[in-house]
Amino acid sequence: MIPAADDPDLRIAIDGALARIRERASELGPAFGALGAAITRSAQGGKRLRPALVTASFDAFRTGDANASAVLSVAAAFELLHTAFVVHDDVIDHDTMRRGVPNIAGEFRQRAQDDGADPDGAALVGDAAAILAGDILLHEAFRLVAMAHTDDGTRDRLLTLLDDAVLISAAGELADVENSVAAQHPSRVSTLDTAFNKTAVYTFRAPLQAGALLGGADGEALRVLGDAGGRLGLAFQLVDDLIGAFGTTAQTGRDTGPDLRENKRTPLVALAREVGATPRIDEALALARTGPVAVREAQLVLEQTGARLRLVQLVEDTLESVREDSHDPALTDRAGALLRSLADGIEGRIP
Repeated sequence: MIPAADDPDLRIAIDGALARIRERASELGPAFGALGAAITRSAQGGKRLRPALVTASFDAFRTGDANASAVLSVAAAFELLHTAFVVHDDVIDHDTMRRGVPNIAGEFRQRAQDDGADPDGAALVGDAAAILAGDILLHEAFRLVAMAHTDDGTRDRLLTLLDDAVLISAAGELADVENSVAAQHPSRVSTLDTAFNKTAVYTFRAPLQAGALLGGADGEALRVLGDAGGRLGLAFQLVDDLIGAFGTTAQTGRDTGPDLRENKRTPLVALAREVGATPRIDEALALARTGPVAVREAQLVLEQTGARLRLVQLVEDTLESVREDSHDPALTDRAGALLRSLADGIEGRIP
C-alpha cells in the first residue's frame, strides 16, 4: 500500500515551517502577510505521500543511533517542494482553482479586483503572487535540509538529492509544455522520458533515498533503492495517465476523462498513435472537450488501438521488476517489504 503521512510529529514539522513563513511574511506588510497565509492554505490537504516515503524509508533502514530529528525536517522539505511545484504548475496551466476553491493565483486575482484592478492587472497580480509563493516554498525546502541536525557529509548528500529533484522535475515540466504545443506529436520514448522526469525523481526516488541515507543505508543500498524508486515513480505517473483518461470521477476528483478533454499528449496517446490510426485518434481527442459523449468516444478509440492494455502491461512489468529488485541483498528486509508494498499500492490504482 502507499503510506499516508499521519505522524503527528511530521505534521508539527510541516506546520512549523509554514508558520515560520507566515511570521516572516507578516513583518513585511499586509499584502505579503496575506501571501504567507495563502501559502499555508495551499499546503493543506493532500496525501503527503513524499514525506511519508521519507519516514517509511528511514524506518526501513534505521539503527539505534539514527537521527530521528533530522528526518522530520527532511520529510517536511519534500512536502514543501511538492507544494511549490503544484503552485507553479497552476500558473503554467493558467488554473485559478484547486480542490474546488481559489488557489493562490485565484485568491490574489480576486484581491486585486477588489482593489479596483482591471482583468489584465488582476491576472498579473495573481500570477506574480503564485510565482513568488512557489519560490518561497522552494527556498524553505532547501532551508529545512540545510538546517537539519546531521553531519556535514550527510547534509551535502541530502542537498544533492534535493538539487536533482528540482532540476530534473523542472526539465520534465518544460518538456511537457513544449510537447503540448509542438507541431509534431512526441514519440512514446519522449513522453515516457517526460513522465519520468516530471514525477519519478521528486516523488519516489529522492524521498526514498533521503530517508534511507538518514537511516544509515550504505551506497549499494542507496543505488538499488534509487533504481527501484525511479521505476515506482514512472509507474505511478503512468497510472495517473490511465486515471486521467479512464478513471472514475472519484479517482480524478473531476469529470471523467480530464486528460482527454484537455487533449494531453501522454504516453497513452503516443502508444495509440503508433498503430497508424492517427486521423481517427486526433479527431476523437479534439472533440473530447465537447462533453461526456465525446469523452466516451475518445476512450473507445484509445481502447480499440490497444493502447490502454499496452500501457497497463508496461506498468505491471515495471512494478514486477521493482518486486524482483526488492529481494536484493543490499536492502534490509523492511526496505524490500516497503518496495513491494508500494508496488502493490500503485498497481491497485490502475483503473
